[in-house]
Amino acid sequence: MAFQIVPMTAGHLDQAEAVEKTCFPEDPWSRQILEEALNGENAAAWAAVEEGALLGYVFFSRVLDEGSVDNIAVLPAARRRGAASALLEAAHRWGQERGVRIFFLEVRASNGGAAALYQKMGYQEAGRRRNYYLSPREDAIIMKLELMPCT
Repeated sequence: MAFQIVPMTAGHLDQAEAVEKTCFPEDPWSRQILEEALNGENAAAWAAVEEGALLGYVFFSRVLDEGSVDNIAVLPAARRRGAASALLEAAHRWGQERGVRIFFLEVRASNGGAAALYQKMGYQEAGRRRNYYLSPREDAIIMKLELMPCT
């Protein structure tokens, strides 16, 4: 069975917490942060699920016409199946429907695989945040994607 992209709900949070700890063992989001991101004003989240199992998720938000990919994760065993791309596409559609013209995200400078995915999706490097990540200390590459208006 192929995965599906669905709106994330509170029912996904237990699994999301486990995915977070697997994907980001040095500095995972806490359960409280996950809940706040899910319930935030002008925010949304999508989940990649397969047979009831959460494979990954994306949390994103918007302010006026700018969107931000706040967190994206896919379990290592589920990578290279298109889940991350599908999650980002869902976020982009959600943003376009609400007038977002540009999305931003940060990626660890050492995370070449993620940066390559973002470039494939049309993101371009827009700058750096020195020492943005704390565990371990590392720069973030700021990437941006300009969206076409929704017709």
